[in-house]
Amino acid sequence: MQYTAIIKEDHGWWIGWIEEVPGVNCREKTHDELITSLRETLKEAIDFNKNDAIISAGKGFKEEIIAI
Repeated sequence: MQYTAIIKEDHGWWIGWIEEVPGVNCREKTHDELITSLRETLKEAIDFNKNDAIISAGKGFKEEIIAI
């Protein structure tokens, strides 16, 4: 999957947000560190949201792929 990072340098820090996933944002000293941090934070958010959805659904659910 692909996501869009909005990034900028601000007073010696690199800050970024993942456009499609609210709450995924990071701040690092270098551009490379920011990209790495955004990737890790995005993966953690997706894993957390997936687990939360499965727990909320309870028993008897099925998963379906939805493309846009």
